[in-house]
Order: sequence, then C-alpha cells, then structure tokens
Amino acid sequence: MKTTLLWACALVIVALGAVCWSAGPAATIDLTVQKWQGNAISYSGYRAGQHPQQNRFPTLAQVLEDLRILERNWKLIRLYGTDQHSQDVLEVIRRGRIGLKVMLGIWLDGKPGHEGENATQIATGIRLANTYKEIVIAVSVGNEILVSWSDHKLTEERTIEYVQQVRKGVSCPVTVADDVLYWRQPEAKLASAVDFITMHTYPMWGREDIDTAIPSTIRHYQSVRKAHPGKTIVLGEAGWASYTEGEHHAPRAGDEKKQKRYYEELTAWARANNVTVFWFEAFDEPWKGSGTEGHWGLFSEGRKAKLAMQPLYPDLMPVGPTSPGYDQPPAPAATGGL
Repeated sequence: MKTTLLWACALVIVALGAVCWSAGPAATIDLTVQKWQGNAISYSGYRAGQHPQQNRFPTLAQVLEDLRILERNWKLIRLYGTDQHSQDVLEVIRRGRIGLKVMLGIWLDGKPGHEGENATQIATGIRLANTYKEIVIAVSVGNEILVSWSDHKLTEERTIEYVQQVRKGVSCPVTVADDVLYWRQPEAKLASAVDFITMHTYPMWGREDIDTAIPSTIRHYQSVRKAHPGKTIVLGEAGWASYTEGEHHAPRAGDEKKQKRYYEELTAWARANNVTVFWFEAFDEPWKGSGTEGHWGLFSEGRKAKLAMQPLYPDLMPVGPTSPGYDQPPAPAATGGL
C-alpha cells in the first residue's frame, strides 16, 4: 500500500505542472547501426543532499519531473549503474509512459574486494534489461575501466569475460564505454567482443578551449574509426562544463556561452555524420563537488535551463545565475541530509 501511494503521489505532483501525454510506438533504435538515432543524454538525478555512494537517492517524484523535462528534447538517456536510482528511472518510464529509451549501465570496479559488488551489478543489470525490454535498448558493461588513468581499472581479459556473461543473459546489444585513449588502439581486444563501440571524448580535459573543441572531437572519433574500421561507434560521453577549476583546463574554459556553442556544433555534426552522441550531462550534480565536475549539466541543480537550453525551455528560465562566476568564489558543495 505504501509503495502504491508513493507512486500515486509522484505521478500527481508532476502531472499538475505539465501536460502528460502517452508515448506512442517509437521508431526502432538500434545502436549497432552507424546512424544518428536522435538526441541522447547522460542522466543522473542526484540533487543537493543526495549521494549515490551513501544510498541517498532521488525521490520518485523528482525522477518523474526530470524525465518529463528530458523527453521534450531527447529520445535516449544513458544510466551508469544498476542501483536503486536506475531501477526507479526504468519503472518511472514504464508507469509514466515516458517517451525515452535507455542505455543501461553496469558499474564495475577492478580494485580488489569488489568482485561481489561486480557480480551483483551484473546480475541486476541482466534482470533489469530483461524486465524492461521495451525500454532498455543496450547495456554498457563498465565505464572507463580500461583507460590507463582509470581508478577502477580492469584487465581486458576480465572485461571480456564480463561482456560474454552479459551477452548470454540479455537480448539487446552489449557495449563497453571507455575513453578514446583506449579505443583508438588498433590492438584493443574488446572491439571484437562488443556489439558496438562506446567512446568518450573531452577536449576540455586536454586543455583545449572552445575554438578547437569540435575539430578535436572529430579527430578523436576518426582515430577510433581508423583503428576499428567497419565497427559502429557511439559517442557515449561528450560535453562542455559551464564552470571550471584547476590546471587541467584552459583558463576560464568553463562558460555557458561556450557550452552552448559546443552543444549546437556537436549536435549538428552528429546529425550530418550519422553518429549518436550522449551529451554529458543533463543536470548539475552537487555531490561531485563545487568545481568542474559539478557543472557539466545543461540544466542547473535547481532544474533551471542554462544558456544552451533556454530557447527550448522558456518555462525553465532562471531568475539568477545558473553557473558560478570567476570573479567570486563558488558556493561550497551541498552536504547533509535529504
């Protein structure tokens, strides 16, 4: 009874603020085909006081609010693990009849002692992919687990074993999401084990500024295509932060005008060149800190549209700034309870 009441409240709360529509049959989405499949974006819904590693998850009403925002412009979302948040997202999509499909993630960690957690992630991922077959269009087995700088790195051999395990358990395509530094290697063994390649590229982390961002992105994509000709490539993450800190960026690289430019140019290139791109990311996440990592969203933590989204979301126009300025210190990261 309690669960039913929670769902009823979640559906009613958001329905009061938006016109609900029933999603009809969607066009077939097949990420193994080299084409632009429609706008795609990475989604984690963690707001102030919420934290995945502390099991403080968004509420059902918050998830529904987020997905109603996203379905207005996107067809695909990417999730990163098989925790409670991802399970809630899939159920909200089903119950709320949300017009979104999902690339489901399985989070893996190669550090000693995480074998049991990996097994649970894989088992839950297989279960969710089969339970929500009408929603889950692909499964990503691990995220940035092979690139040299990963802090949760696995071996290629172990990763391939995990991929084979998942492929036996699901009917949808299976991939692994990793950085261009791994995928551009012709000797990358994983290329023959997955149904399509999911690569990440971030010119900003290479200390590039906006004028070279798109040429760099294209160069990275082409390097993977050259290394693995004939293999379908999806950009699993590409984005531009609206605020930056630290020495890993060009000075003041993070900026909402630059984010808007990169978003528009990347989207136009993806359509013209038949590449599906999951923009990173939908909403700012305070749990990642007050610096660069906390400001990749196209929307603020308060669900207000940043500059790139304001023409599409006039109802979510902010009253004040949606990103920190460089002439004053940023506000401290939010902590504490829900």
